[in-house]
Amino acid sequence: MPNPMPTKNTPPLALTCGDPASIGSELTLKAWRARYQKGIAPFIYIGDANHLQNTAEILQLNVPIRRINKPEQAVEIFDEYLPVLHQELAEQPVFGAPTSNNAKSVIKSIETAVEWVQTGKCRALTTNAIAKNILYQVGFKYPGHTEFLEHLANRTSGETHKSVMMLVSNLLRVVPVTIHIPLMEVGAKLTADLIYDTAKIVVRDLQLYYGIMKPKLAIAGLNPHAGEDGAMGTEDKDIVALAVERLEADGYDVAGPMPADTMFHKTARTQYDVALGMYHDQVLIPIKTLDFDNGVNVTLGLPFIRTSPDHGTAFDIAGQGIASPNSLIAALKIAHKMANNKMSARSYG
Repeated sequence: MPNPMPTKNTPPLALTCGDPASIGSELTLKAWRARYQKGIAPFIYIGDANHLQNTAEILQLNVPIRRINKPEQAVEIFDEYLPVLHQELAEQPVFGAPTSNNAKSVIKSIETAVEWVQTGKCRALTTNAIAKNILYQVGFKYPGHTEFLEHLANRTSGETHKSVMMLVSNLLRVVPVTIHIPLMEVGAKLTADLIYDTAKIVVRDLQLYYGIMKPKLAIAGLNPHAGEDGAMGTEDKDIVALAVERLEADGYDVAGPMPADTMFHKTARTQYDVALGMYHDQVLIPIKTLDFDNGVNVTLGLPFIRTSPDHGTAFDIAGQGIASPNSLIAALKIAHKMANNKMSARSYG
């Protein structure tokens, strides 16, 4: 599908600040500096303009910053200025030392970005990394970023949406069926309905955002060797295989349950468009091992596009100028491409 750069009338992307003590502000500055080389579409940084300016001065990054209050202004000035929707922090942060004093500002950045995307002021959302343990100190009650976005989508739209986490790189796409729960709880939470519903969302959004009309899905078993026909647990026969059968009956191109330890080598990866794992680390370890610096977290199932770098806050290197912007750049580019593909699909559908 075509992937043109936005015109002056095309809404920008929204980029949240993430934890201000993290590498988020550094990555934002570096992404803007790479806008021509990497072909990055205009975006708005939603956060504290003073903090962004301080980061630029500390790291000696020549980035002119300008505050805006209308999204169209971002597109107009993006060539020469990094546009910021200013939201003041309670206190100026110290790199590597996160504080709950700024937690509400971090949450507000996410809420504002979702509102702007939901109302069409921005065309897609990219998020910098948050520190959930810091947000928990001010009453944040969601297991992760993804679940909070699902809550905001449901609250804003008045509908019920199920979010699905997909990790993407040039080498692999993966989806964990259960996400941020303890490993001991996976068996109790895993159901054929959950696998089936997750797979349907993945297929729908691969069609809409990636133009893959008949996606091939590989579904991992829960147990070693996919249960060895019940010798290592019956979940793969009783749960995973049942979901696969239902998907096949509905016409989906799906294989499984497959032993997870043989799904991710080079030849195996050519046999499918996306791999579904039964729990978080089953699929996140392979993609982060293969392509840690370029992985992108894509949230499917929501009424808006959301991408995020596939790394954390990196407090240990924050403020040192050594953080790689590759994952954030990839996240911004994927958000732009997904928005274009969605627009093209609607035009031709």
